[in-house]
Amino acid sequence: MTEETPEIVPAAPAGADVPPDHLSVNPRSPFFDAEKLQRGVGIRFKDRVRTDIEEYSITEGWVRVQAGKAMDRKGQPLTLKLTGPVEAWFEDLGDNPPVARKA
Repeated sequence: MTEETPEIVPAAPAGADVPPDHLSVNPRSPFFDAEKLQRGVGIRFKDRVRTDIEEYSITEGWVRVQAGKAMDRKGQPLTLKLTGPVEAWFEDLGDNPPVARKA
């Protein structure tokens, strides 16, 4: 493993300090949580660490990423929904944080 990615461990134990199952960076979304986003959330999608994720759902196995610079008619960025295995962790916990993933 590289130093910048957390160690892959079995599903996080109950009560572990892991990000929520569904989180969005869009303040208009019901899944937006500024407090959790301030801590920094790392996302691994299909075994690759991604920094361009707009929204994710671990149990449903998808992420949303911005589709270039395209905007909809309301001025919101267009997003693409990509499916695959998703893992999330809080970056403020240092090396080897507990990782949330689909069990």
